[in-house]
Amino acid sequence: MPELPAVQRRSVLGGALAGGALALGMGAAAPASAASPAAVTAAAAPRRRPGQKSMINVAYAPHRTVRVAVIGLGNRGAGMAPGWAAVPGCQVTAVCDIRADRAKRVADALVKAGRPRPAEYGGSADAYARMLRRDDIDLVYIATPWEFHHAQGRASLLAGKHVIVELPIATELDELWDLVDTSERTRRHLMLAENCNYGRNELAMLKMAHEGVFGDVTNGHGGYLHDLRELLFSDTYYTDAWRRRWHTRSTASFYAMHGLAPIAAAMDINRGDRLTTLSATATAPKGLADYRERFVPRGHPSWNETYVNGDLVTCMIETANGRVIRAEHDVSSPRPYSRINTLAGSRGIFEDYAGTSPTGARVYFEPDHSGHSWRDFAPYRKEFDHWLWRKLAEQAEGGGHGGMDYVLQWRTVQLMRAGLVPDIDVYDSAAWCAPVPLSVESLERNGRPVAVPDFTRGSWVNLRPGLDSRATEMPPV
Repeated sequence: MPELPAVQRRSVLGGALAGGALALGMGAAAPASAASPAAVTAAAAPRRRPGQKSMINVAYAPHRTVRVAVIGLGNRGAGMAPGWAAVPGCQVTAVCDIRADRAKRVADALVKAGRPRPAEYGGSADAYARMLRRDDIDLVYIATPWEFHHAQGRASLLAGKHVIVELPIATELDELWDLVDTSERTRRHLMLAENCNYGRNELAMLKMAHEGVFGDVTNGHGGYLHDLRELLFSDTYYTDAWRRRWHTRSTASFYAMHGLAPIAAAMDINRGDRLTTLSATATAPKGLADYRERFVPRGHPSWNETYVNGDLVTCMIETANGRVIRAEHDVSSPRPYSRINTLAGSRGIFEDYAGTSPTGARVYFEPDHSGHSWRDFAPYRKEFDHWLWRKLAEQAEGGGHGGMDYVLQWRTVQLMRAGLVPDIDVYDSAAWCAPVPLSVESLERNGRPVAVPDFTRGSWVNLRPGLDSRATEMPPV
């Protein structure tokens, strides 16, 4: 087991206090409520093929320059391409979109910004496969609609590239397992591009959990609550209305990873604890049809659609150590934006998207607080600010999503250039995305719990660092 960082108040796993019960991987039994034997059997991991080995704690080979290719140049891909090019020691060498004009537009913008012109691919559905034959690509960044993520991620691994995929990495359990197995066979990393794990509040919350501020962490609440109705019915924002069409064909919790992943990281999921069961509920699908009735002209293509995805899909997830995570998804209702981002334990609670301070968060911790009144998070964020934000705050300022896009990109490039172990690996990525298909399965069973697969195949019991990394430098260019 790798040595954990020595910190003043931390004992193992989410601040379990001295003599606590979270000695995972050392003979501790999972609580009886973790999962029924039948559920565990249903989620049994497939055997590894001969020669296939875990990617846990496997470092990147050091790269002098990280050469990035981008697949998908809609809003997200086109917006992230300049960020990759701005990271020291990173170059965008190829860009691809089925619409060739998008590839040209992004390439022109990079040249205008003083960057080398990337090779352009487009005009056909298999253009990305032609691009993957290039030998000047180290990392493939995938920002296409969800239904293409699995095939494009798998093809990139098989082409010998490392991969970073926008949410989710895949939408079916067999696809998630396939990406895990393909990563293990090719010895290439695949990670979820979960920028929210690199948010300033999220990383400070993680450090506080690991340094014992919460006492024993017992529960968390995260999700993605974002009124997307206007964008979903836009004729230009989501190409071919791809995202709205998912609401006509699936009941899944599509996108809760933005809130789930930071909570899972703070709980050391796959690093001493793991997700075991999930049960889902869903409200009726009212929001999109109601918005269409009030704001969308008759004759618009959406009037031929029937929406089946519940407005609010809630997943209750249990862990092997008896913790509970509530993960929510709602993009169909009128409401202010929130990822919820709440963590609680035996000695206090952190609530994001709730305060009026510049941090937007509030806290209550013993012995610091009493009187049952919320307090400002700002002093805690200052004390527990992650080294990445202490280092990059000025550079990240003005970047996408409050700067966390740039922090994600900088850290990914730094890990590859310095030859370090990824903060987020394929096992984290698969576990965080598993609620997409599992929510469908649970809803089909009237909300009954379903087993969450152990994508690590037993290695979750071993403590190891993740996003709680030690400070390291970007190698000089």
